[in-house]
Amino acid sequence: MVRTTAEGNVRVLTLDRPDRRNALDHEALRALESAVSEATEPVVYLHGAGEAFCAGADLDVVETLDAEAASEFAALGQRVATTIERYDGAVVAGIDGAARGGGVELALACDLRVATPDATVAETGVKLGLFGAWGGTGRLPRIVGEGEALDLALSGRTVDAETALRMGLVSRVVSDPRAVADEVAAVDHGALRELKARMRDASDQRTIEDRERAAFARLVEAGEF
Repeated sequence: MVRTTAEGNVRVLTLDRPDRRNALDHEALRALESAVSEATEPVVYLHGAGEAFCAGADLDVVETLDAEAASEFAALGQRVATTIERYDGAVVAGIDGAARGGGVELALACDLRVATPDATVAETGVKLGLFGAWGGTGRLPRIVGEGEALDLALSGRTVDAETALRMGLVSRVVSDPRAVADEVAAVDHGALRELKARMRDASDQRTIEDRERAAFARLVEAGEF
């Protein structure tokens, strides 16, 4: 589900369900949470195996959930995103290929999002009668601004890497995002941790997540996927 390797000052985490475009079920989310929690390196590099970064929540799982289970699944995804966001070091998302829905939300929780020229990004939930409920309704407008966030989320449109760069959704477009993790890992580690702690304030995220879970549960109970 999640492969983890230590490479010097970088912990590499690989979402490893390429046959499902690295879609996340309960097991994969828990594995990712554990992998991030157990890492000790100053930098974590998160990427996907195969041709996608992450397709988001596994819809085969979502369609089996009732309202209570949907709320619990949303809470699990939120907890994983929060674990990433609060990591004591920098987390770099290497986006190569498709990032969709919950995959975008995991990337939003990272400190840096670095795309390859082949990357595409979309919040496609509205096309399925859903929306991202892993903290994205708070993080997306905070990162790209309310106007761009609403454009992405309400249309469900797909943007390419250069458009994502222009919006501020990713910070760089490079051929090798892994090299950016090495670049960050080369700075003073104490300064890195202190700077991140000062710049990352998600004090209102809990309220946003409570509302997300409730709305997601209502949509899952009412919808057909």
